[in-house]
Amino acid sequence: MAHVRLFRHYIHVPFVILGLIDLIVLVFSFSLAVFFRHFGEVSFFLDSYLFLLPSALVFGLVNLLIMISLGVHQSRLDEGMSGMMLRTIFALIIGVPASAFIYILSNDWLWYLGFTDLLTSASVFGFFLLGVCRWMFFALAGKDAFKRKVLVLGAGHRARQIHEDLTTPFNRKGFILQGFVPLPGEPVEIAEEHLLRLPASLHQYVLKNPVQEIVVAVDDRRKGLPMEDLLECKMEGIRIVDGATFYERESRKVALEMVTRGWLVFSDGFNLSSVSGFGKRSLDILASSVLLVAGLPLMLLTVIAIKIEDGLKAPVLYSQERVGLNGKEFKVYKFRSMITDAEKHGAVWASQNDARVTKVGEIIRKIRVDELPQIFNVLNGTMAFVGPRPERPVFVKQLSEKIPFYDERHRVKPGLTGWAQLCFAYADNEEDTREKLRYDLYYIKNQSLLLDLLIIIQTVEVVLFKKGSR
Repeated sequence: MAHVRLFRHYIHVPFVILGLIDLIVLVFSFSLAVFFRHFGEVSFFLDSYLFLLPSALVFGLVNLLIMISLGVHQSRLDEGMSGMMLRTIFALIIGVPASAFIYILSNDWLWYLGFTDLLTSASVFGFFLLGVCRWMFFALAGKDAFKRKVLVLGAGHRARQIHEDLTTPFNRKGFILQGFVPLPGEPVEIAEEHLLRLPASLHQYVLKNPVQEIVVAVDDRRKGLPMEDLLECKMEGIRIVDGATFYERESRKVALEMVTRGWLVFSDGFNLSSVSGFGKRSLDILASSVLLVAGLPLMLLTVIAIKIEDGLKAPVLYSQERVGLNGKEFKVYKFRSMITDAEKHGAVWASQNDARVTKVGEIIRKIRVDELPQIFNVLNGTMAFVGPRPERPVFVKQLSEKIPFYDERHRVKPGLTGWAQLCFAYADNEEDTREKLRYDLYYIKNQSLLLDLLIIIQTVEVVLFKKGSR
């Protein structure tokens, strides 16, 4: 099994295992640092370990949380081991003051966290031990560890989309594709080298060639499926999964071209009422209040910078009409990053190297400070902290006519940050917006407080490493 599902969100099993290994290593590193600083005698240390354990666990959990927020584990895919360890250094540096702050809040209960030199030593031990353990993990597990062998039933348009869209390392990390089995009478859109021409039945093939999962990606099921064959395979313990569900699980987005209204109705998820109440609102208020306090100095500096560049009388904020929950319009607030008459000829898409952007505006857009006034939209309830980005009414009207299911993104409150912002760059055209909608629908379908927390934590990585900013 290459994925586990927590509160409807798919998490890759190797990441879970690697996270647990990291936690154990961090707890051990802290214990090692305490041993050398306070004990030095093994029997005395072991007798006293229960008093040390809470501090060691908190140190491990704090650093693990920071590593998750900086995308340490995912960076292994794009940046390799060197990039992963570089982010680990950054996380451990942040972990020293963060652990000390937890000590202050604990009122001396976590006594061992009160020594800065101890925290520093534990971080140094942690860095080297994490490097060794990770190297051993990847060496022993291998690049294909935990991957399922998958066979796709179908070779038409849906099968081709699975083949084309799930070929990047980021997506195809949970499975090994055995091949595509074309059905009689179905147009074939898959290259011959990827096709499996079965001499016998599907059941006989999987008996001789171990397969853990069969993905049904047939364009027209009305022409018939080999149901007896599929039933025999299922009785052998092979998982049978719909193509759209498989695509969603592996890519963490919804395939617009594969789904129908029937799939939306009968598939798991879209239980919006369970996450629209007190818990989510409490998280919105807490997260926005923390961000307001942390971002206040930057907001004041932004006000001063705009005044210096454009004059004392120049407006600092600007507002726009946006479409929110259930299609209702509201005003969203931002720091002004463009010249004052930027839209005198009407609304247009923002673009890269936009000539209307001021010098201060270019900077605050890069570090996303221009979005901070939307904290007040979250506090007054017109926005949530996590959700799809709100779009302008004129663009919503255009996009709703061209993109299927676009209006479904208005089933939840728009957000200051969201799943699409984490997974995809800035959208400045219709095709980019279509791609972001795939991620927005995944969020709406699988929305939970856990997913909201995960998005908030990983937004730190977006801000620090400028993913998706323009």
